[in-house]
Amino acid sequence: MSGMRVLATGRALPEQKVTNDELASKVESSDEWISTRTGIRSRYFSKDEKHYELCAKAAAKAIERSEIDVSKLACCIVATITPDYATPSAACMVQKVLDLPEDMPSFDVNAACSGFLYGINIAQKFLTDERPYALVIGAEQLSRILNMEDRTTCVLFGDGAGAVIIEKSDKHCYYGKLCAKGEKEALFCDGLSGAEPYVHMNGKEIFRFAVAAIDELLKDLLEKTGFSMDDMDFVICHQANARIIAHVQKKWKEHEDKFVMNMERYGNTSAASIPILIDELAEEGRLKKGMKVACIGFGGGLTKASGLLEF
Repeated sequence: MSGMRVLATGRALPEQKVTNDELASKVESSDEWISTRTGIRSRYFSKDEKHYELCAKAAAKAIERSEIDVSKLACCIVATITPDYATPSAACMVQKVLDLPEDMPSFDVNAACSGFLYGINIAQKFLTDERPYALVIGAEQLSRILNMEDRTTCVLFGDGAGAVIIEKSDKHCYYGKLCAKGEKEALFCDGLSGAEPYVHMNGKEIFRFAVAAIDELLKDLLEKTGFSMDDMDFVICHQANARIIAHVQKKWKEHEDKFVMNMERYGNTSAASIPILIDELAEEGRLKKGMKVACIGFGGGLTKASGLLEF
């Protein structure tokens, strides 16, 4: 529970917004079918934007808002499964575009939809008195790996990037838990090794995994930190499906208003979903200095992660 806080946030989205009706003109579906099953009504797909450009735009906003001296950054970490290149990493490209310090580690993390919280947990360990800041980005271009003839997956996902600047702080606490259970069947993408490099998902299996993960990790976070749900201002889960979060809200019905969602506008953006929602809340003035947020991620791997973030 070494101390740190979130100092500033930023997000970036592709220019092309794709509604359910637009997707329904290409695949057998409808706005009603998609929205009632997922809570999603639109998402953003990249056309000309590079993945690292979205990363850099989100990062630049967070850096500008933080007003930090970038020479005091301890690391740059990008959580993603869809970078432009096998190498250089997206983080190295961000370092180049934003002219960040060369004498710090810059690297990517692949933990699918839990990736942002993996990145936060790793970055926190790099913080020192001399280099008290870290840049953590969650970014995806999932439109690259979608089978646009598979209505069970192509309607779910979107592209985008979210970034945060974290700061070492003895006045704030941090707790995070990272978990993994190697399993390929429920959710996978063959990538370079397969003939069909698309996302494949067993929706029912992922639903069961997700609702159990949220409940388990949220209880663990509260127990380990000594806080209660009354102390949490928001609970931000990976934005995969409104039904998943609604199912968990029923278990925590006295605090259901704390479970915020925005997948209606962005779809499932994997590693980008939590930081995009954090930035949206901050921009709207709903997430303020002094607040505590419980974050829960779950995704391919299978991975799951938690993080108590203070602002």
